[in-house]
Amino acid sequence: MSNNSSGKVLVRRRDNRIIAGVCAGVADYVGMDVNLLRVISALVILFTLPLGVLAYAVAWAVIPEEGHTTSVMEDLFSKSRQG
Repeated sequence: MSNNSSGKVLVRRRDNRIIAGVCAGVADYVGMDVNLLRVISALVILFTLPLGVLAYAVAWAVIPEEGHTTSVMEDLFSKSRQG
């Protein structure tokens, strides 16, 4: 999780999501229009197809969902360490 001077936390948003809330969360965090960020993300994914999809999947895995303190990746690592 990331904090900046205004106290914002980067999370995947539950509202205004289309796939996993990554674009909605990043747009809210940086103060950008979510639809503009979605268009930019779609173009990046389209032109860098395997890497763009991988980058989105990594963002989904490492950015925690709104209302949670841990990400999907952190949950997987903690379960693998326990058992």
